[in-house]
Amino acid sequence: MTARGEVIGIFGGSGLYQLLDGAREVRVDTPFGPPSDSLWLGEIAGRQVAFMPRHGREHSLPPHKINFRANLFAMHRAKVGRILAPCAVGSLRAEITPGDVVIPDQFVDRTWGRADTYWEGPVVQHVSAADPYCPELSSAVASAASRQGAKVHQGETLVVIQGPRFSTRSESRWFSGQGWGVIGMTGYPESILARELGICYSAIALVTDYDAGLEGSADIAPVTHEEVLKVFAANIGRVRQILFDLVENLPGASGCRCASSQPLPQLAAS
Repeated sequence: MTARGEVIGIFGGSGLYQLLDGAREVRVDTPFGPPSDSLWLGEIAGRQVAFMPRHGREHSLPPHKINFRANLFAMHRAKVGRILAPCAVGSLRAEITPGDVVIPDQFVDRTWGRADTYWEGPVVQHVSAADPYCPELSSAVASAASRQGAKVHQGETLVVIQGPRFSTRSESRWFSGQGWGVIGMTGYPESILARELGICYSAIALVTDYDAGLEGSADIAPVTHEEVLKVFAANIGRVRQILFDLVENLPGASGCRCASSQPLPQLAAS
């Protein structure tokens, strides 16, 4: 019998809709509505893995329509203890180039209207977001990405916008002026919902573009959706290699404090 926390969860981002060969499809019902897709249960290097494409297998869900609470609850039901979250992001600085991998340690939330907590009363809990990503898991992600030949940036801030539109030039200039490193649309509220459930979480942000262009460079055009998918597709092999390397080399037990978060009693019993 699988113990809670033993399964490794992976969310597929734009361009990553399938991961495991011979996986078993499991449909999951949740109190928060349907998740983006089924869970696909399988193994990597003898370790149990649960995979879900966060946009759906046909990329039918735009970022602001993703049911993040249902997705995370489905992972919780599958006894996932650590989540790896690949995602496509745009660069806000010249030195962070397309094809690079960014492991953020902070986010800035610029979304609105997304259901972003399980604590809706009458019991209330305030979860710390000072360090929203698991430092132990993020360090392991960076090591795996480096082993697979990626140029890795750590200690960056991910600004999460509502989407589905991309930034204006003024917005992009503002974000980069704050010192933030990359920009995406799905990084919130995944990490905080994972924290509320006591699940370790690390983003694996693949840089696909320069957001609204690069200030001072007429040669770099603003991002398009087609360009994001093109660059992600060109790097999908590396993303898979990083994930497989990471799962194989993760320590058997987590030494962080992420699991110390207390989920709602009815969630803990599920």
